[in-house]
Amino acid sequence: MRILLVEDEDRIAAFMESGLDAEGHAVDRVATASEALGMSAAHDYDLILLDLVLPDGSGRDVLHTIRARDAEVPIIVVTALGEIDDKVDLLDLGADDYLVKPVAFAELAARVRAAARHGQQSSRVLQTEDLSLDIRTRIATHGDESVDLPSREFALLEYLMRHPGQVLTRQQILDTVWGFGFESASNIVDVYVGYLRRKLDRRGEPSVIETVRGAGYRVRP
Repeated sequence: MRILLVEDEDRIAAFMESGLDAEGHAVDRVATASEALGMSAAHDYDLILLDLVLPDGSGRDVLHTIRARDAEVPIIVVTALGEIDDKVDLLDLGADDYLVKPVAFAELAARVRAAARHGQQSSRVLQTEDLSLDIRTRIATHGDESVDLPSREFALLEYLMRHPGQVLTRQQILDTVWGFGFESASNIVDVYVGYLRRKLDRRGEPSVIETVRGAGYRVRP
């Protein structure tokens, strides 16, 4: 994989870069927000590792800008910020994953491999009956109704549509869409399913997302 590493601390960058090199990846390292934006625009990367605190700007702004022009490149945020609210906010902005410093390299390598598998599995349009999801534009279409989905709703619908007919538990959905180990005693999955239903369901027809009582959710194949 060709990876863009955005990290301004030399010691951390050297640690990550040497490990990724040993894993067989080609790594371009930059230390500023402006360099990150320039390199990501000039080259096609398979993955971006992004620190949030940069000397000339915010990694959040970098994330927003890159995601606005490229809906597919996986972006893993690596930061010292570890609060759940920070994680949710970044995932909503378009991050695919989130690691808190200090990072064990074994975990970083596993997340990179997972991002690579996801990229290999990606196709431009997912389709089940008359429901479709364009991966690049994040537009979902049900019949003749189309809607541009925010990042979290898009990730939820994409996950369900990649497993048509399969019942996915709330915990599976939390681990995949909100991140492995995300702890929530709330009904956040149900809330986001509700958001999708309000946008995509049509009056008098079955919901695009079926509730399987006591088990979870699925989309019909």
